[in-house]
Amino acid sequence: MSARRILEVILGTAFSLATTHLAAQDLPHPTSVASSQATAVIALPTNPDPTALLDTGFRHLYELNFQGARQDFGNYQKQRPEDPLGKAAEAVSYLFEEFNDKGVLTSEFFLNDSRFLGGISGSPAANRNVAFLEANNQARELAKKRVKLDPHDVDGLLALTIADGLESDYDALIEKKQLEAMKLMHRAESGANAALAADSSAQDAYVALGVSNYVIGSLAGYKRVFLWMGGVHGNRARGIEQMRSAAEHGRYLRSFAKIMLALAYEREGQLDHTRQLLTELAAEFPNNPLFSRELALLDQKPRNVQ
Repeated sequence: MSARRILEVILGTAFSLATTHLAAQDLPHPTSVASSQATAVIALPTNPDPTALLDTGFRHLYELNFQGARQDFGNYQKQRPEDPLGKAAEAVSYLFEEFNDKGVLTSEFFLNDSRFLGGISGSPAANRNVAFLEANNQARELAKKRVKLDPHDVDGLLALTIADGLESDYDALIEKKQLEAMKLMHRAESGANAALAADSSAQDAYVALGVSNYVIGSLAGYKRVFLWMGGVHGNRARGIEQMRSAAEHGRYLRSFAKIMLALAYEREGQLDHTRQLLTELAAEFPNNPLFSRELALLDQKPRNVQ
């Protein structure tokens, strides 16, 4: 072999070895790759926003899946045990379930003065809802702690308003204690004003408050005079406005407000408003037979324009 050829072989081999060495330096070690992938997996978010549990829980509620709703609310409470909205949501589920079972959420109830103004059938003791009262009281106590630390805490103020408003509805329709209901409604109204002053989007504060205002405002004149002498007042028009505000701008209790507002409109003879709200509810919650049934009953009545 000539000297020139020998030199070419030596140079080629050296170049090949150098290239291989550089490539090896550029490639990550298999262990490093696995470690990097593992790190990437670990870095993926595993805990979504827990408020999504409140959203899905209320959707289950309006689909009449009460166990599913309370499971979501319970999981929310585990993640945020200090937040009173978890317990307030649980309280809503118990009262909503009782209202559904006793037919409160129907035109048959709302259009019958003896039932609507006199409360559900049976004695207060027989209708006592211990689970609701316990959850509601726990929500109230948690909320008081938050508001004591920060008087402008929106979640605390909203939970206080919901707790007082729900118990006002409970007293008026279940326990048939109208004076106590009015006192709670008055307190709830103060809480609602404080919550909305802290955050104008907290429109859920108006739901139970609007129901109480409407129910008590619908009582016979002499009863309202008696309650007025006790320093508390109910107002049907104000109740409708409060429920309408929550139905348009609320979050968790928006659909609850729509249901009660639809029934109030029907009681007032404003059937086109009722039909619109029930149609929206039936489209949003097709698994709830209540809305389609109420629409069918409404279609048997003449249309009117308000």
